[in-house]
Amino acid sequence: MMRQEKILLTPGPLSTSLATRTAMLKDWGSWDGDFNALTASVCADLLAIANGQAQHCCIPLQGSGTFAVEAAIGTLVSKSSKILVLNNGAYGQRMQKIAQKIGLNVATLSWPDGVPVDPAALDAALSADPSIGYVGLIHCETATGLLNPLSDIADIVASHGAELIVDAMSSFGALDIDLARMPICALIAASGKCLEGVPGMGFVIAKTSAIALAHGNSPSLALDLADQYDYLQRTGQWRFTPPTHVVAALRAAIDQYQAEGGRLTRLARYTANAKVLIESLSQAGLALFLAPELQAPIILTFHAPRHPEYQFAAFYQAMSQRGFLLYPGKLTTVETFRVGCIGAIDPAQLQQAAHAIIDVLTQLGWLNSQPKHSTIQ
Repeated sequence: MMRQEKILLTPGPLSTSLATRTAMLKDWGSWDGDFNALTASVCADLLAIANGQAQHCCIPLQGSGTFAVEAAIGTLVSKSSKILVLNNGAYGQRMQKIAQKIGLNVATLSWPDGVPVDPAALDAALSADPSIGYVGLIHCETATGLLNPLSDIADIVASHGAELIVDAMSSFGALDIDLARMPICALIAASGKCLEGVPGMGFVIAKTSAIALAHGNSPSLALDLADQYDYLQRTGQWRFTPPTHVVAALRAAIDQYQAEGGRLTRLARYTANAKVLIESLSQAGLALFLAPELQAPIILTFHAPRHPEYQFAAFYQAMSQRGFLLYPGKLTTVETFRVGCIGAIDPAQLQQAAHAIIDVLTQLGWLNSQPKHSTIQ
């Protein structure tokens, strides 16, 4: 008998479909024509999802999303330029750290956790410092689930003649990102998020003209996107050993994405997932960290119960025994936990998860009472 898989209520890795996992059962030769065609088809579809066929190219890269973020910043931003990182969470902090680590000239605009990027403050910062050539933004800050105002930010950056680099790790494929409409230099995402593939492949959708001018910028051999793109164009192959099974799984996941109805349909399912969680947990007295208008239906951050004995580790283990894996909070000053809405899961499974959360916290004595609607035994 097959062991029942646990449901991953996380922003990646996440629960995948049987069809996606089955796609990894075949071995591929990395130089084989069939695999080259597979890579090309995946890149073409990723470009189409972003509506970037006119001016952008898609460059796949081995590794997690953070690898792709470092590759994009290191390749596109020259040492003679300056990048302004917009930081309102853990992943904005990571982008800043990457830029500093590779020796770029970095400025930072920061806001507290849960506060969106202020377009007016960005406008003022760019007016005050014309040497800023690039701006780095986290579209959906996964530390909290906060959605930053991408379209307004893109327009402001463009009005100052700068280029926008967007970490769209937790938003690509579900939230609205249209490269034909939004002035974005580069969009960074990965296989194991809203596309519902498995982890192991990042990708950067960048202006082809920007990549053409980026040769010699990267301080890394393996993370040089300009070289990676040129090699793919010349040979159809990856420069170094590709994650063949991950690419095959992503091909299967994109096929399912398209069959499901594409971005709007996927967003509708994630929104329904989030609604179930918010309604059920709010009735039990668990409050969202973010105001509803700032909350993306990707991952939800809830305040932990205000109980002196609350411990996430015990909560996690009890939920794992019920078949659900959660994420800890990623805030430094407030005790929280996070519940993901994405992956090959539906509202019925999220309702079960909500009931399990309420039941576990009640049995541990960290909630005052169990709400009447819960049917967990």
